[in-house]
Amino acid sequence: MEYKHNPPSLGELRHYWKTWRDAATHHQEDLSTSERFAVVMHKSIGSLTFFFLLFVWTIAWLGWNIFAPVELRFDPAPAFVIWLFASNIMQLIFLPIIMVGQNIQGRAAERRAQLDFEINKKAEQEVEAIIAHLENQNELLLEIMRKIDRR
Repeated sequence: MEYKHNPPSLGELRHYWKTWRDAATHHQEDLSTSERFAVVMHKSIGSLTFFFLLFVWTIAWLGWNIFAPVELRFDPAPAFVIWLFASNIMQLIFLPIIMVGQNIQGRAAERRAQLDFEINKKAEQEVEAIIAHLENQNELLLEIMRKIDRR
């Protein structure tokens, strides 16, 4: 009997399958030392803990320079020139690090998306093979039923 479909066998499908690696692990292995440093800095600078640390530092700085005895104040209100200078320096340092970290994470996201696409393509091929096998089995069952009905 000739079949309507000629689906690939499991062995043929396995021949074309890649060995999938964890995209995150693969991405971490490809990073240079400076890129790893940028990712670590990006994660720490972009954390809520860092935000609260800066918030507390700012409140403490401004509070001290407003409410401390006049002779102990080192950054007079309302200008807070030293505080503005220090915060601007931090911004100049941290913003490029955040941008580099985002670029690195963007590359990792693209790699994960490509891996997802390849896995979905593989799953689609497997589903097509299963459907073809099922259609062949349906044809066989119909043929068997016809033979039984003829008897």
